[in-house]
Amino acid sequence: MIALNFFVGRYSAIQGESDSQNELDLEDAKKFFLEHPEYLSDGFDFPVGKPNAKGYIDKQPFGKNFHLGEDWNAAGRNDYGDPVYSVSHGIVKFAGKEGPGWGNVIIITHQLPNGKWVNSLYAHLSKMNVVSGDKIRRGNKIGRIGDADGRYGPHLHFELREDFFLPTGPGYDRNPKGYLNPKEFIRAHRKLKKRSS
Repeated sequence: MIALNFFVGRYSAIQGESDSQNELDLEDAKKFFLEHPEYLSDGFDFPVGKPNAKGYIDKQPFGKNFHLGEDWNAAGRNDYGDPVYSVSHGIVKFAGKEGPGWGNVIIITHQLPNGKWVNSLYAHLSKMNVVSGDKIRRGNKIGRIGDADGRYGPHLHFELREDFFLPTGPGYDRNPKGYLNPKEFIRAHRKLKKRSS
């Protein structure tokens, strides 16, 4: 299968190579946001039950048992196949398989009006609706909740990272350097002011 991806004004044919080769780099991201300031973040919403996570609970919060993200589940029902939404405007940095513990993973790069970077990671997806290089709006449906190919009960593993270069990683670590507490960050950044020209 050949996917034709838009990478900031240039096209790149990707032909079934390893998924890590389909990743947007920092220079592409910088150029994208310079050329498309309308995709700078204007705020953040939750990735499920948009915009406020209605009907969902965080079953394993950030920091609990050294967890580097949050595990979102629908309260009292099976959420396999439920929609997953982009938390903010941005560009898809990565979309692909990331090994047996992760399943399908999407990483979206967001640039805040103050110039800072945040990457949002969505894992264990049953379906992905985006490819690397796609332009994304806050609230776009990007995939569906899954179970990492049957490894876990259905849920969305969700992370926010302030380090652009962090690898997918283990999901757990005693040192959360480079990671953000997702709920705290989203609640503190619901609405952002655009920088003036």
